[in-house]
Amino acid sequence: MTFNNRRLFLAIFLVCAGLMGFGLYLQHVVHLEPCPLCILQRIAFIAIGGVALAAALHNPRRRGWKVYGSLLAFLSLAGGGVAAWQVHLQHLPPGQVPECGPGLDYMIEVLPLSKILPLIFKGSGECAEVTWTFLNLSIAQWALGWFALFVLAGVVAVVRR
Repeated sequence: MTFNNRRLFLAIFLVCAGLMGFGLYLQHVVHLEPCPLCILQRIAFIAIGGVALAAALHNPRRRGWKVYGSLLAFLSLAGGGVAAWQVHLQHLPPGQVPECGPGLDYMIEVLPLSKILPLIFKGSGECAEVTWTFLNLSIAQWALGWFALFVLAGVVAVVRR
């Protein structure tokens, strides 16, 4: 049984679905509220999973795999950038951590998108707080690892014959 692009993208979709399920478990069962950067990472995982599912169902020819692989790599780089920024915030000394800001729900209701994004990427104290770890890695560090793997998978889909 060969591991073709279709199976690769189906596996990526399943991993993204599992990650989202675990994120929802942490939120609703363990009661860990996601910060704004966590929500952006969730959106990236949903987008990556959607692209992966579309690619697996479509099963295109060579050029199509290049398009899907490029899109997967781009979305993964974007999500990885957000995760890397959060990891950076988590490793700041206590005196350099930004103050906690308003919640994302409030910002969406009150501010235009052009004002929301800079505030989100500035980060806040809640984004720098490590509330859960597994194998001594935070959620943001785990997300960064998954995004890196998805970038590699996208590159493999682009260069594979």
